[in-house]
Amino acid sequence: MRDVAVVGFAQRQMPEFDGSPTCVELLVPVFKELYEQTGWTRKDVGFWCSGSSDYLAGRSFSFVQAVDAIGVIPPVNESHVEMDLAWAMYEAWLKIQTGEVDTALVYAFGKSSAGVLRRTLALQLEPYTMTPLWPDTVSLAGLQARAGIDAGLWDERAMAEVANRSLTDAEKNEHAIRKGGSSVEELLARPMYADPLRKHDCSPVTDGVAALVLAAGDRAREVRERPAWLTGISHYIDPMGMGVRDLTRSPSAQRAGAALDLDGVEVAELHAPFSHQELILRAELGLGDDVAINPSGGALASNPMFSGGGIRVGEAATRIWSGEADKALAHATSGPALQQNLVCTLEGSI
Repeated sequence: MRDVAVVGFAQRQMPEFDGSPTCVELLVPVFKELYEQTGWTRKDVGFWCSGSSDYLAGRSFSFVQAVDAIGVIPPVNESHVEMDLAWAMYEAWLKIQTGEVDTALVYAFGKSSAGVLRRTLALQLEPYTMTPLWPDTVSLAGLQARAGIDAGLWDERAMAEVANRSLTDAEKNEHAIRKGGSSVEELLARPMYADPLRKHDCSPVTDGVAALVLAAGDRAREVRERPAWLTGISHYIDPMGMGVRDLTRSPSAQRAGAALDLDGVEVAELHAPFSHQELILRAELGLGDDVAINPSGGALASNPMFSGGGIRVGEAATRIWSGEADKALAHATSGPALQQNLVCTLEGSI
């Protein structure tokens, strides 16, 4: 296996929908920032891969327009996944493993302002018995949270503690859309949004983009004194039918974590769009109290569609680059109620 590292990370998120730029306009400054981080030009990138959704954009082959941000002359080696940035990273990692390329730039974009996100995401459900009912993502998450409460696995206070910690940590994150903790009691006094969820239990909806740069071996060392080496990566998926799953668990996350060596993880960036989902993930991955969870604020502070999971990888990588951590875990999820999960480990040395 080739040694591959994350050597670049950039993101941009829009706190307001009014006047939100196009995907190309969002991506161009992000690419510029990555060129500055790496000292590269477009010609140094051996492979490009994007993540987005035509359903969210409301038109077919919407990712083709985003290629304008790269520049298409001369032609580039480019691919696309209808998924989060983290899965675009996985494809690029595989591409580098083949030996065909040594470098890759992966990016993802999503303009949730193009429609009603919680309704649009109903289109990813089982098409015969679920989608015709149009159950939205927040309501499904509410059912999941209630199932855990009724089973005695967590309570509303535990959920509020997650939200309060996340929003407090987000104060140090310039990219956070929502930030500023208060107290658990104050959060619990707020009105219900989708019982038992309050608005702070749900990730904010925003337009945004993010990108990661991968490089193999010496190419990575040329860019970073301390590259964030991808020492493990695994992903699994649970059944599509909601009725055949135990919503208080995420077996796919557990299997993905079990495939990796998680000993010594100091920081974990978990892609938990709802507060109770962090509690599920911590249990499935066996993360103890000695692991710092979502020091960036996590998805409860900002969660642009199709970038939220990849941002967790980038946030984990920055803590490896800085020397703040020697080993970090990053997680991304896709589908309803933690249906599909990707877990990777990043280390400062190999």
